[in-house]
Amino acid sequence: MRSTRPTVADIRALKGERTLTMLYVETPEEAEAAAEAGIDMLSIIDPLWTPAMREAAGDCFVQVGLLYGKLVTAEDYLRAAHRAMQDGGDCVYCASSLNTIKALADDGIPVVSHVGLIPSKATWTGGFKAVGKTSDSALRIWQHVRALERVGAFGAELEVVPDRVAAEISKRTPLIMLGMGAGSGADAQYLFAEDVLGCTRGHKPRHAKTYRDFAAEYERLHKERVSAFGEFRADVERGAYPAPEHSVAIKDDEFVSFMAGLK
Repeated sequence: MRSTRPTVADIRALKGERTLTMLYVETPEEAEAAAEAGIDMLSIIDPLWTPAMREAAGDCFVQVGLLYGKLVTAEDYLRAAHRAMQDGGDCVYCASSLNTIKALADDGIPVVSHVGLIPSKATWTGGFKAVGKTSDSALRIWQHVRALERVGAFGAELEVVPDRVAAEISKRTPLIMLGMGAGSGADAQYLFAEDVLGCTRGHKPRHAKTYRDFAAEYERLHKERVSAFGEFRADVERGAYPAPEHSVAIKDDEFVSFMAGLK
């Protein structure tokens, strides 16, 4: 494991040197495991971001997700971003307007935005499908990246974009491009922990790769949980629980004195 947490400057210095690894995590256990595994960057959404998550994340560089739609005005985002940074965030994710991103950047907050398939705005690009498969569409992604450069963004998630397009954009921008379904040319490879662990809820994207079958293990544990609860119920019904070892004893003379006091 690393001995110190990387800074924005450290992450920038790694662009073109090596491909970073990034995971979206939801629990302290996932964050701790990612840190132990040497994952470079974590994405954790604001409602789940706490001092306990910061501690669990160890030396991982953490992007705190500010939820589009839950926050509206630039002031909303500024207040949330400063809270996130005060709790140990290393940068924030913001998919709001360029004006809002500029306000955050102008206030010294490192901001990661989003290009390509942007889930919160997918209706504008035809739904949850690849973006950038035509020359015009690919150039619009590039123009979006350039706009993010101008307002001071630190990086951008690059989601479900053709690999050659993603590679050319990544090498032409100083932004750290966090690739999710964008081929090997992005600056980081970004997956959701639930996909990596095989416990995806709902649709599993094409770019996801599963390394363990936690869903089967969770199912096994659920069956064991039901069995244990049923055995407890049965023990109570037949008088097997509580047994003497589960109870507190009282000396006979003290109990006799107690009984006498009840009369």
